[in-house]
Amino acid sequence: MSAATGSGRGNGPRTTPLRVDAQRNLEHVLRAAREVFGELGYGAPMEDVARRARVGVGTVYRRFPSKDVLVRRIAEEETSRLTDQARAALGQEDEPWSALSRFLRTSVASGAGRLLPPQVLRVSVGEDGAGGARVPQQRTQAGPTELRLVPEEPVAVASVPAPAVAVEDDAGASALLEVVGQLVERARAAGELRPDVSVSDVLLVIATAAPSLPDAAQQAAASARLLDILLEGLRSRPA
Repeated sequence: MSAATGSGRGNGPRTTPLRVDAQRNLEHVLRAAREVFGELGYGAPMEDVARRARVGVGTVYRRFPSKDVLVRRIAEEETSRLTDQARAALGQEDEPWSALSRFLRTSVASGAGRLLPPQVLRVSVGEDGAGGARVPQQRTQAGPTELRLVPEEPVAVASVPAPAVAVEDDAGASALLEVVGQLVERARAAGELRPDVSVSDVLLVIATAAPSLPDAAQQAAASARLLDILLEGLRSRPA
């Protein structure tokens, strides 16, 4: 019996804490993955992640046996972060428009929108369906089509050049959609949000209003300017 397993007592194997250097490498890999995927999308190769983390690609694969596992980890963390930001805006802002705009500004500034999983950013084309769970669907064809929320379907989207993020744990995405939906409904009910704006539109604003530029100051300025324009487009106008 090996020392690694023989010393454990109880009903199951003990989880050994990571060594300091292993923990540091894991943090470097996760930080690098957020940066690389945020800049290049989830189609970026693992070699780029390893290069940015300044570790060997073997180190990345020791922690994440496949790229899908790493993508799922990053997507889940960023989805959770956005959900927390939406809840904070919902709980701390009394004015519906202030709550929605605060959430958008916070989420865009964090860059988390660039790392949302593909199943959250899908956009469907056509007329609204009725009933069932609703999620934003990814646009699958070009043209001036309307973005809408439709029943989720377990169909891969060919236009997304990235590994599919498994929908095994849909709780994170569902929580995000629910709380953003509350922000949208409050602002719409107050007459401050255009009636045709949906949750999918808000998520697309988050995903597109944070351009990746080499200079941090230019990126912040560009994001702020683009978000100001998009917020004006979302806001309702007096009849």
